[in-house]
Amino acid sequence: MGEKILMSAEIFDVVIIGGGAAGIGVSASLLRRRPDLRIAIVEPSDTHYYQPAWTLVGAGEFDVTRTRRAMATLIPAQVTWIKTAATKVAPDRRSVFCEDGREIRYDQLIVCPGLRLAWERIEGLEQTLGKNGVTSNYRYDLSSYTWELVAQLKKGKALFTQPAMPIKCAGAPQKALYLSCDYWLRSGVLSQIEVEFNNAGAALFGVAAFVPPLMEYMKKYQAQLAFNSNLVKVDGAERLAWFDVKDADGNVTRVSKSFDMLHVVPPQVAPNFIRDSGLADGAGWCEVDHATLQHLRYPNIFSLGDACSAPNAKTVAAVRKQVVIVAENLIAAREERMLSNKYDGYGACPLTVEKGKVILAEFGYGGKLLPTFALDPTIARRSAWFLKTTVFPVVYWHGLLQGREWLTHTSSTVRNPA
Repeated sequence: MGEKILMSAEIFDVVIIGGGAAGIGVSASLLRRRPDLRIAIVEPSDTHYYQPAWTLVGAGEFDVTRTRRAMATLIPAQVTWIKTAATKVAPDRRSVFCEDGREIRYDQLIVCPGLRLAWERIEGLEQTLGKNGVTSNYRYDLSSYTWELVAQLKKGKALFTQPAMPIKCAGAPQKALYLSCDYWLRSGVLSQIEVEFNNAGAALFGVAAFVPPLMEYMKKYQAQLAFNSNLVKVDGAERLAWFDVKDADGNVTRVSKSFDMLHVVPPQVAPNFIRDSGLADGAGWCEVDHATLQHLRYPNIFSLGDACSAPNAKTVAAVRKQVVIVAENLIAAREERMLSNKYDGYGACPLTVEKGKVILAEFGYGGKLLPTFALDPTIARRSAWFLKTTVFPVVYWHGLLQGREWLTHTSSTVRNPA
């Protein structure tokens, strides 16, 4: 699969920028509806990652090698893989310009390159990642180091950080804390470890209904909360981290803190080419109608996934629903029909609050709760742990990436359903 690689300029019905969950998923869904579409994916990477499992890797609960697969085995065989990076879009010309100098023409464009982890925005961080007790579950090669640190730490100070929103999987920074603390508690050493969660924001979680149960877990693990505390500098050799702390009046003070373990979540930004191409909103994200996911100024362009401007949680669960919206609406636009499919902002964050239990937070725009199951979603459940560790990876590899739209709750008719 995915072995047809473009060697010269062509014009495609649909060009997709990005070969992540959104790009491969929407290409598969489009082909199930219209097998005759000529589709190309612009993606430079040889490897595709199932990132939601990295938090579990960091807790010793998942084999990291199971989170990666060769890109060539995942891109649909009917899709042309343009193995390079997009550097700019010329929407009036209907062209994508690539890093290797090629120009790719399109009738319709889907922008889903994901976001960029801006490690460089924290001074000294890149030089110490993966050593000196500094780690992050946001990178494949570091998630195993997280588990190494957690398993070895018997006493001292563990700092966990969360940058300003938006970030992918907003619950992931505290998931790392919960699973680490649960291991230390079960190992009988938690009382010897000072745990602190430094959050650049002012609330533990963006959906109010889930804050009380999460606060109970923070109390259980005796974790100190430092809100409006943003990591700005790290000296790994000296085991020091600096935070800009904002008080109630908006005054900022730089505070240094020592650590034995530091779990960092980097600032996250949209790829530069979106702004450079005139496709961005004021914050740099690809500007779309929040319901149809169609670009506000270029009707032949759609966007989904982490790079689009819709104010939903940036999760794979959101992508799973967005794929259907974009596939249906892009074809409707192509056939000059009304865009009748509307995205409600659905996203999900399985909050792994302890080994064996998960709070399955599902919600949409405005924090509206959108639970899939008729159970209280604020309660941690063993069934949700089974979903997180066993079911969701299967749904990802064999459902989403293959155009099988399980539990997407769309009333639209899909051609050639599987």
